[in-house]
Amino acid sequence: MEAIPLSTLFVALLILLIISAFFSISETSMMALNRYRLKHLTQSGHRGAVLASALLAKTDKFLGVVLLGNNVINAASALLVGEIARRYLGDSQLALLAATGAAAFAILVFSEITPKVVGAAYPERIALPSSYVLTPLLRLTQPIVWFVNLFVQALLRLLRLRPAPGGHEHKLSVEELRTLVLEAGYIPQKHRSILINLFDLEAITVDDVMVPRSRIEAIDLDAPLEEITQQIATAYHRRLPVYRGQLDEIVGTLRVRNALNLMQQGEFTKDSLREIMRDPYFVPSGTPLFSQLQNFQEQLDRISLVVDEYGELMGLVTLEDILEEIIGEFTTQSPLQTRGFFKQDDGSYLVEGSTLLRELNRKLGFNFPLDGPKTLNGLIIEHLQDIPEPNTSVKIAGHPLEIVQTQDRVVKAVRVFPPANS
Repeated sequence: MEAIPLSTLFVALLILLIISAFFSISETSMMALNRYRLKHLTQSGHRGAVLASALLAKTDKFLGVVLLGNNVINAASALLVGEIARRYLGDSQLALLAATGAAAFAILVFSEITPKVVGAAYPERIALPSSYVLTPLLRLTQPIVWFVNLFVQALLRLLRLRPAPGGHEHKLSVEELRTLVLEAGYIPQKHRSILINLFDLEAITVDDVMVPRSRIEAIDLDAPLEEITQQIATAYHRRLPVYRGQLDEIVGTLRVRNALNLMQQGEFTKDSLREIMRDPYFVPSGTPLFSQLQNFQEQLDRISLVVDEYGELMGLVTLEDILEEIIGEFTTQSPLQTRGFFKQDDGSYLVEGSTLLRELNRKLGFNFPLDGPKTLNGLIIEHLQDIPEPNTSVKIAGHPLEIVQTQDRVVKAVRVFPPANS
């Protein structure tokens, strides 16, 4: 090596550092690639993505060639730095120490830290072009890599570690998907809200969105025909439950349009009404909304009646109720079915006790807990462990509440004030 000029040694050292930096930046960028973006590019036929996917499918071989190249190059770089230091400083201990420090500094700065920081910052820009070089290099060094991996596999077996093939693929859980959607700045806010609501469908039940029993618009088959005719003619909903005598005796559901057609033809009677009714469709309390959405699809129906464990009617849920949970409110308010809350001049809200807590939280921005009772009446009774008297005040979830009216062991009306810190 004595015959080699110092200038040549410096040029060779520079080339070795650049090659080492290539291996470092390739390794980091490959491992930092977004796997789902890579899969999309691969399916689109991107040549670089196809090669990168093939490399990552054989992680042990890919890392073998990268680390093999990196270590060989770094060792050669250390020798060159040692030779350069020897020529300048001689064969003293000081020269050896200076050579070691200089080699470590040069490799760390130029071949390790800087390239890896850049590779982590721009993985796709670097990894895909790098795959064109690494793929043929892997083929050339395959015998050496195979030999080295024999010892690697033996050590893994000794440690009882068995990496699964294709282990770089990670299946996202629902919570991880939720986090991904929330943090993805490129997804419009409305789309983000819809996606988050979709994730919640399994956690939300029909009890959370159903129309309470007291607000159900239904037809009494035992009522006079004129009264039934008037009710159908002025019905707000397109489908109505039909019962006999009392609401628990549901005998079917009626499509209003079919009844109106009979009226136009002059054939509307109670017998003809029974003929066009559909059998009632009942679902148990606690059914997840996602399951209920599938039930609607299978039953080819858009309305179901929610019953408790004793078979008593609790409420009614429609396909529109579930769709509103996903995309937000889009139906107009029925004049026969009030919203259940009215804003007062002092900023408070007069709320019916049967109003769903989820509806209050979504539409008014309240923070009532949803893991217990579903209605404001149920929440107050559970909190107080008693039926409160009118003018009783209580504070729940930061909201001051004033009981306005109670009737038949039920809280009928409540004045809800915004939290003091809002």
